[in-house]
Amino acid sequence: MAERVVLVTGSTSGIGEATALRFAKDGDHVVFNSVRSVEAGERLAGATPNSIYVQGDVAKSEDCTRLVAAVLEHYGRLDVLINNAGTTKVIPHADLQAASLDVWREIFEVNVFGTWSLCVAAMDALRASHGAIVNVSSLAGVRETGSSIPYAASKAAVNHMTALLAKVVGPEVRVNAVAPGLIDTPWTEDWETVRGYVRAVAPLKRSGTPEDVADVIVALASSAYVTGQVVVVDGGLGLAT
Repeated sequence: MAERVVLVTGSTSGIGEATALRFAKDGDHVVFNSVRSVEAGERLAGATPNSIYVQGDVAKSEDCTRLVAAVLEHYGRLDVLINNAGTTKVIPHADLQAASLDVWREIFEVNVFGTWSLCVAAMDALRASHGAIVNVSSLAGVRETGSSIPYAASKAAVNHMTALLAKVVGPEVRVNAVAPGLIDTPWTEDWETVRGYVRAVAPLKRSGTPEDVADVIVALASSAYVTGQVVVVDGGLGLAT
């Protein structure tokens, strides 16, 4: 499994960065990506052997096509796609007016349509390499929780998309997803109330780290007989809520 070519979207911080660095540590060629953090992406790629950075916005289908083309131009193949790029809005679930259609569209453009567009853009290359896709979903797509209803619904869509894709693109390509609970990332650094709740009720008594999720992503990308699965990575939080 050495020297795969791995594209990780949204990989300049948090789960994406930890995942990209974990693949690189295992000897794979990594393509870092972000929509805005160009300097950080170039710095990470420069410090990581056999890696490159490609800027691109997954919410734009033309950027998805360009991103895959850049990978193929540089490496000649693509073995693993990690759809990690995502966005959210923090809106109390009971505040229906704040969850406007504009919010729904903004979140779905990245989390759902971007994931779909990149899967489609990469599919021929992944079929050629008998590769794998791992989508980064959320516990919010499995349970009635999350930063907002539009966000939770977008991740539920990603989960179902994962299963449907796995059913039709095998045996050449495997498709799985991870569904993290509360993870300590820049997104959640000021969520101390939520973090305290997780420590109190989750069986493992802590929030997760990006590396906790990266471990599962890398395992799914490497497990030759697993497809169509959504693996919850939440320290058991879902058992207590």
